[in-house]
This record gives sequence, structure tokens and C-alpha cells, in this order.
Amino acid sequence: MKTPISTYRLQIRPSFTLQDAAATVPYLKSLGVDWIYLSPILTAEKGSDHGYDVTDPSTVDSDRGGPEGLEAVSRAARDAGMGVLVDIVPNHVGVASPYQNPWWWSLLKEGKQSRYAEAFDVDWDFAGGRIRLPVLGSDDDLDKLEIRDGELRYYDHRFPLADGSYTEGDDPREVHARQNYELVGWRRADNELNYRRFFAVNTLAGVRVEVPRVFGEAHEEVVRWFREGLADGLRIDHPDGLADPEGYLRRLRGATGGSYLLIEKILEPGEELPASFECEGTTGYDALADVDRLFVDPEAQQALDQLDGRLRGGEPADYAEMIRGTKRRITDGILHSEILRLTRLIPAGTGPAGTGLDGELAADALSEIIAAFPVYRTYLPHGEEVLKEACALAASNRPDLAPAVDLLQPLLLDAGSLLAQRFQQTSGMVMAKGVEDTAFFRYTRLGTLTEVGADPTEFAVDPSEFHHRMMRRQAELPLSMTTLSTHDTKRSEDTRARISVISEFVAEWDKVLTRLQELAPLPDGPLASLLWQAIAGAWPASRERLQQYATKAAREAGNSTDWLDPNEAFEQKLAAAVDSCFDNPEVRAELKSFVALLEPYGAANALSAKLVQLTMPGVPDVYQGTEFWDRSLTDPDNRRPVDFAARQKALADLDGGERPASYRDDTAKLLVTSRALRLRRDRPELFTGYTAIAATGPAAAHLVGFSRRTGESPGAVTLATRLPRRLEQSGGWQDTSVTLPAAMTDELTGSSFGPGPVAVADVLARYPVALLVPTTATSQRTENHG
Repeated sequence: MKTPISTYRLQIRPSFTLQDAAATVPYLKSLGVDWIYLSPILTAEKGSDHGYDVTDPSTVDSDRGGPEGLEAVSRAARDAGMGVLVDIVPNHVGVASPYQNPWWWSLLKEGKQSRYAEAFDVDWDFAGGRIRLPVLGSDDDLDKLEIRDGELRYYDHRFPLADGSYTEGDDPREVHARQNYELVGWRRADNELNYRRFFAVNTLAGVRVEVPRVFGEAHEEVVRWFREGLADGLRIDHPDGLADPEGYLRRLRGATGGSYLLIEKILEPGEELPASFECEGTTGYDALADVDRLFVDPEAQQALDQLDGRLRGGEPADYAEMIRGTKRRITDGILHSEILRLTRLIPAGTGPAGTGLDGELAADALSEIIAAFPVYRTYLPHGEEVLKEACALAASNRPDLAPAVDLLQPLLLDAGSLLAQRFQQTSGMVMAKGVEDTAFFRYTRLGTLTEVGADPTEFAVDPSEFHHRMMRRQAELPLSMTTLSTHDTKRSEDTRARISVISEFVAEWDKVLTRLQELAPLPDGPLASLLWQAIAGAWPASRERLQQYATKAAREAGNSTDWLDPNEAFEQKLAAAVDSCFDNPEVRAELKSFVALLEPYGAANALSAKLVQLTMPGVPDVYQGTEFWDRSLTDPDNRRPVDFAARQKALADLDGGERPASYRDDTAKLLVTSRALRLRRDRPELFTGYTAIAATGPAAAHLVGFSRRTGESPGAVTLATRLPRRLEQSGGWQDTSVTLPAAMTDELTGSSFGPGPVAVADVLARYPVALLVPTTATSQRTENHG
């Protein structure tokens, strides 16, 4: 199997096509990247900027460059000695415009007789055997239907007509009644849908890739890429939505000739990938959480909890209780259709003396079990104990439901039943919407902690625990991806690195937030904390970017406004708070002063986190553009265009001998990124093991150090600063030292140190990080590239 040493994620879209990606290959090669990592490239909904709404899996999207574009980027990568990793979306397809999706169009036209009927997860026994489509403003809008060009039209929406269902002059409402689908008001989606979706997105319909014929047709184009040598590996989007993730991965591994596979799997603390999964690991959110927490000051936890309690008018948030509530909000709200479908799968007569489980009672009990889940889902029989524990917790939380939970538990443990299968698919949806997309915008004591894949109750990680986790990663998942930023992160790596500094400035943060609430008051204290942390982390940022973020964050949190029924009065106050950053001199001065306080330490955190991520065990990914400072917020802010020309010029200047005037410059991050990526690619033998390097002296706790050596063989050494403000306050490094195993040279400065004890202050005199290699390795690499 061909495997990557590193990857670089590119967002392919109509404004940055596969041909544009091919043109970046020389720069990425020079940067040190081993594989190019492409976002979804199959034909998607017209105008889609992300590509996760595939409408035709049989073709590469012409708007993204088409098959010739894929050939161009693959050829460019091959010529540069690089590989290609592609993101695919097996769980769902885009159905916003049915005419663009031939599978969905056929289903709507022919119903159960369509050859694609088995491709979609439709409950045909519900809603009179018609597919419910929640597209109308209200049910009264049936009067607005028209027949045009042989299609049923609702404004710009187009739907097919079943053969023989229409003759000239027929009333559109009557014609609609004869179709295999039923158009209904959009608010009915929460309770009355009968097709599986991606989360609560009505325009993304679930696909049954567990059916062999469906798998084959959905992956025919993807398999071609491997047959013709166009791709080397795949990233699998949302495998938790599949009926049989294990079977899917096994089938995909075989179809692609045993190629490298990664899955977008969020592992909760202590959770491990099932050993039976045929993949190399995850897309790296678990690594992100470990790295972030190295740079959070554990001494700040109590003070930030106290501040959180004050903002809430009492006690700090109880996270376990919060997520139980937010998950119930989802099961009782936007995903209630999925819960009700589960109730319809409960065998008739379940219960004592065949009394059965009442539908409402069953929905309540199923929802409570899902709300008690500590992970996204089980993969029965893997995870049986998790399910049993969730059932026990649900019964404890709701004693009135205990009898129903007891009846449901054996049914949910039956891996062969459709109920258990669909329950597993549903629990992950609820976790994603209830935790990532709701609780993470409510639990706001420190924004760094509420990132995708993280447990925000784990406040900080000390170096010893970090080293323990890295040794496990090296032993168990050496080919799993590591990352700090993705297209899905709520805040980019450099935004989080700056926010983490708040943990070293809690008293100052308390005063700043109090003053900002006086100058630009928001009646939702926890949201105000989230908002001002984000603004400080991303500053400077445009008004438009911050307004967009503020609205999304507030609606996701759902406490003071939401997506379905926005609170206009609150959102006006929210917009005014953001506007005050630009229009109110006092707010602007307060903000700029606080950012100036955070910025130097945030830059140190960011460089340290980046070097740690790039050199720790795993396959490091660099998200597009983040080799410069990137202070983005949640999507779509993190998908903005990248100026590759500026980065290419800056890299050439570095290679010409220029060095950053300050570690706070854009080029400092580019220096760290390029030197680490190049070293990993050119000298892989320096990255074969993992050994912690401990410092001695008064500031030893402020150093993260490790060697990637195996046994007695010297390896690359990473040294990084943590908690830089507290380090400064305590007098700096003083006589803190590390012992180097050999004479070593810093890839960033060219300075030489060791062997033996070396003063950390000398090694980190110029930058807060150092990447040391044995001097012999440096000379060998110089000869190889001379």
C-alpha cells in the first residue's frame, strides 16, 4: 500500500478548479508536501462551494474541472513524485434540485418501481407510500403549483410527472395527488418525513451503499480513479451515517486494490476505532484536541468556571446536563422524524403480555437512550457495553421510562435487526447536531475547548499525558491523519491559539468582557463571552465576516434566537454589538488593546502547536493557506480564497536566505511549516519512533519536547514553548536545560547545539520553537539537495 508522509487539503470549487490545483503542485512540492488532498470532486449541486451535495456520482464535476482536470492534477502530482488523496461522500446525495440528480429524479417519477428505489432509505409504508418533500412555504401553497414543460413546478422548483399521470387541462393539485411524492410545508419536516437525510438537511438524502448494486454504481467512477492510477487514497465522509461502516470499508478496500483509507470519525475520549475497520485511521480531530490542550493553562479552570457562572446568573454550566438537554432538543425537534421512524420498527406486541409500546412512550425512551450516549454510535457487536450503559443512565435519569428502556434494550442489542441498525445511524446524527452544532455554542468558558472532536470538559493536558497519548498513537495509529484546521473546524488553529492565551489572562479577560458588555450589551451572557472571544481571536476581521459568524453562532446555540424562528429584537442587539467594533471608538479601543495583549503569546502558541502537529506521530495535514497566519471562524469563513502567489514568493524568499524579522510574521509560520514538511518527506528515517524529552530547571513545565528516534538511532527533536505568558512572568527560561542525544542543528535557524545539556534559552533565543536534527543528517540532506 502506498501511504502519505503528509497531505495538503485543497478546496476544489468552481472558483478554484482541478486545473488550478494542478498549477499549485510546484509550490506544494517546494513547501514539502507529499500528497495533495482534494475536497469532493464528483458532480454536485450547481453553485455548491463545498461539493458534499453530490448529484451524479458517475462523473467528475465539470464546474470543478471535469475528468480532464483530475487527469491534470494527477499528472502534475505524479511528475512531482506526489500522491493524491480524494474526499468522497458515500452517505448521501444532493436533492435540492431534483432535475440535477438522475437517481432522485427517477425515484420521484417512478416511485417503488424505479431502479433507484433501493438506493434511497425510504419508509414506503408511511405517508401512503409517497415520498414527502418539505419544500412548500405552507400546505396552502398547493394552490401555487403549475404544470409547465411536462413537469410540476413550484416557483423555481421542478418535479417529474409519473407516466400517464397528466393530460392537458388537468388541475395541478389533482396531478400532484397522483404522483409518487407529496409536496408539504417545510415545517412538517421535523415530524413527518419518510426518507433518511444527512442530519436534518432535507436536501441531502441518505443512500443505501450497503446494497451491493448501489455500492457498485455509486463507486464506479471512484474505482476508475484507482484502476487508471489517478488517485492513491480516499477520505470517507461521515461513515457513521452508514448502515454497515465495517462492511463498507471492507468492500471499498477491495474495490480500490487495497488503497489508503481515512474516515471522518470523531472519537470521544477513551474511544477507539473498531479493530475490524479496514482503514488507516481518522481525519485527525482527536489529534487536534490533544495538541490544543497543551497550550491551555490548567490553573485558569476555576476562575473561568466562576466567570461562566456569573454570566449565567448562578452556577457554571453542567456540561453533562447541558448535552442531555441539547440532544433531547434535537430528538424532539429537527430529528423527530428519525425517532418516529425508529418507533415504527419496534416489533408488534413488544412488552408484557403483548401490550406493546405506545408510540409516544417509545419515542420518549429512544430519545432518552440516545441522549445518554457518550459516543456517536456503536458498531454492534462492538460497543455493546456502551449501549447497555446508556440504557442504564437513561433509566436513571428518567425512572418513569425505565420499563420502556428495559423492553427496548434487547431489541437495540440485536445487531441483525433493522431497528438496531437504524438506531446506530440515528444516534450519531443526534450527537452531531446536539453537541457540535448546539452545545458547543452554549458551553463558552473557553472557545478553544469546543472544537470538533473534543471533549470540552477536559480543560488542559500536561506534557506527560500528551507524551503518553503520542506513544499510543505511534504504536496503534501511525498512519492516521493529524490536523489543526479543516473545512469543518469552528475556529482555525491560529484563532484558537490566541483564544487559549485568555487562560493566562483571566483577570484581564473578566474586566474586558465586563466593559464590553457595558458598552455593547447582549442579554445572553454566555453568548457574549463566545462572541468576544471569537472576535478577539480573529481580529482584524471585516464587519461582514464577524456579522456572519455572530448570527450563525447565536442561532446554533438556540438560546436567544434560532434558525426556524429568528428573534429579530435579539439579533438587532447582536448586530449592534458587532458593529460597535467598527463604529464605537471605546469598544474598538478596548478590543484592540486586549488583542495587543494576547497577540504575541498567541503567535507563540500557534507556532508551537504547528510544529508539534507536523512532527508528532501520524500523517500531518496542512489545511489550505494555513502555512501563513489564518484566523478564520466557522464555515464558510474558513473556506475563503487563498493567495498562493504570495505564499510562493515568500517561500522563495526564505529559500533565498531571508528570515522573519519576528516570530509574529506570516513568514515565521511558513518557515516552520516548510522546514518540518520537507524534513519529514526527505528524511523519513528521522521520524520512526517517539521518546519524550524532559527539561530540567525552573521553567521545565513550559517546554514540550520529544524525539522521533527509534532505539539508539538519533531522530528529529521538537522543542516547543507552552504557556508563554506565565513563562515570561516567572522570569523566562533561566537555567532550564535539555540534554540532546547528539550534536544537532536547528532547521529553522541553522544554529548547532549539543551533544549533552543545552540551555533552552539558547535554543529558543530566536523563535519559540526549534526543530533539531542530527548534524550528520543535516549534512546528508544538504548533499542530497545540492
